[in-house]
Amino acid sequence: MSVRLAIVSDIHHGTPSATKRGDTAMGLMDEFSHYVRDANVDQVLDLGDRISDVDHDTDLRLEAEVAEAFRAVEKPIWHLNGNHDRDHLSVAENEQILGQSLGHETQDIGGWRIALWRADTRILRTPEHSGFVLREADLLWLSRTVQAADRPLLVVSHVPVSGHSQIGNYYFQNNPGYSTYPMADRARAALAQARVPVVCLSGHVHWNTVTTVDGIPHLTQQSLTESFTTQGSPAGAMGVIELGETVRWDVVGEDPYRAEITPSVRRWTPVMPDFRDHPEQRTHTPKTES
Repeated sequence: MSVRLAIVSDIHHGTPSATKRGDTAMGLMDEFSHYVRDANVDQVLDLGDRISDVDHDTDLRLEAEVAEAFRAVEKPIWHLNGNHDRDHLSVAENEQILGQSLGHETQDIGGWRIALWRADTRILRTPEHSGFVLREADLLWLSRTVQAADRPLLVVSHVPVSGHSQIGNYYFQNNPGYSTYPMADRARAALAQARVPVVCLSGHVHWNTVTTVDGIPHLTQQSLTESFTTQGSPAGAMGVIELGETVRWDVVGEDPYRAEITPSVRRWTPVMPDFRDHPEQRTHTPKTES
């Protein structure tokens, strides 16, 4: 039996900021409630960044307004925090507003295991470090969850760990360090421990992509209100992922996208090191004549 999940990401409710059309978020959330009603889904995924942060009091109000908009959605919802939800608010404050725990959890549904990997998404800005921090406890939870999986696994997070190219991305082409965790390679190594098919789904980077790493497909869904790919109009991105032997992902709106994937347990051959560091390859290097 297949599983159908509706997806919304990076709502960014609030004052417009750069290419984020936060002024359209509430109207688009009303459309999302109708989309879910018609989509025949089992569950809804909110991938985080519900607001564009301002300060503590403003963020409390904005988050509450998004939570109120979600009440019109007639299916159960799993929420994740994005970095903008965490700039001025704690995890506990987000939990209180949304009425659910925002720690890691797994849910089994229709033959699949959904791993809600709610790794810390706060961006640190200190003289020593600017960017995300992948905390050891978050990495260990992912590793143990992947090792224990006895059925196909969908790993859901706000921040992607594929490390895929950000060329052309309005925000991240020149700021790639903010598009993922600094130890994303360790997260990918944890995913490679799986003995079952794995699919990863994230938001954060504000575009629709599919990247396969070590036989594992990594999907990122476009923001609800992003406009850098849509000439100033909000993308209105709303998606459904159908999980079965084949995974079908369909995003509607002004930036539509569709993908069909057959996840596999097979992993790829380990990569070769730099040729200059490989003894066998060094013997093939022509000597420079003196």
